[in-house]
Amino acid sequence: MSEETASSPSLTKKKSLGWMEWMRGWSSVFGEILFQRITASHLQNPLPLPPVNDLTCIVTGSTSGIGRETARQLAEAGAHVVMAVRNTKAAQELIQQWQNEWSGRGLPLNIEAMELDLLSLDSVARFADAWNARLGPLHVLINNAGIFAMGEAQKFSEDGYEQHMQVNHLAPSLLSVLLLPSLIRGSPSRVINVNSVMHSVGFVDPDDMNVVSGSRKYSSVVGYSSSKLAQIMFSSVLFKKLPLETGVSVMCLSPGVVLTNVARDLPRFLQFLYALIPYFIFSSQEGCRSTLFSATDPQIPEYWETLKNDDWPVCPFISQDCRPANPSEESHNTETAQRVWEKTLEMVGLPLDAVEKLIEGEKVQCRYGAQEE
Repeated sequence: MSEETASSPSLTKKKSLGWMEWMRGWSSVFGEILFQRITASHLQNPLPLPPVNDLTCIVTGSTSGIGRETARQLAEAGAHVVMAVRNTKAAQELIQQWQNEWSGRGLPLNIEAMELDLLSLDSVARFADAWNARLGPLHVLINNAGIFAMGEAQKFSEDGYEQHMQVNHLAPSLLSVLLLPSLIRGSPSRVINVNSVMHSVGFVDPDDMNVVSGSRKYSSVVGYSSSKLAQIMFSSVLFKKLPLETGVSVMCLSPGVVLTNVARDLPRFLQFLYALIPYFIFSSQEGCRSTLFSATDPQIPEYWETLKNDDWPVCPFISQDCRPANPSEESHNTETAQRVWEKTLEMVGLPLDAVEKLIEGEKVQCRYGAQEE
């Protein structure tokens, strides 16, 4: 490599996926659709869980779909479950329903609801403040909530960020960092990010996270897949920054292609096609298995430690068949991942040394919420 090339990284800045990467990405997507039932045929439904009576778990987006099944099954297995949701009334109604159905089968479910709106970074910071103020342990944070506004025009949050990028990446990243004090108290603990095979066709430009520069044409697929790739990249840097002694593991997973409320956003003709292939599509109960596995399997910390010791460039990734998997080639781009990390912290209002400070027990200032108090 010449000195001129080495000193001018901008000359070789990647602007998109190569066509081979793009083809491999879509092959992964369609392969998961066509073969997920076969590859996951060894799994029971529902997935049997080990004893979880000592676990406290926060599950975002838990009033519908995968999150709803995850919260219910963890609660029925004995965990203390916190439903972190926008609509707390709907969550309370669900809790009452589950309690009634569970009546007579054991102790009442240990489950509660707290307000969390991922389209508001203020809400995320306030939630983290309220939880950390309890000074109790957090054993599992499940960043499940997400959106895929298929076919819709580009929209932005109240914070000025593209909605997919905020809900699927920025807000969960802020939540994960701000909850580190509670996660460290709960060590060994886990941060579980419900990702998607769609990250395989994603591309992230850290200088254009909102996809507004014009260098790429926005579509809902671009917004969604980019946000999921950004989540893996951020998680990979967090994975490297958390020392083994913290006992906090971070990972991403694919739930498979699942029949959830995403279908509501499909055009009518696509909803019809979606309904024609029920054999290939997981139910929410099937789709939550990789989440439950990642949250409870006793071998996960050992797997995380092995990857840490091997200096693996990406965070652990669990496939829809509850087996370790390797995310996309682009997710291994450590230079871009570092830039995504720095840009993300800037966008969510945290200093670059936030993680290091929180590990040391220091407080950090966040631009959002009421942290200055």
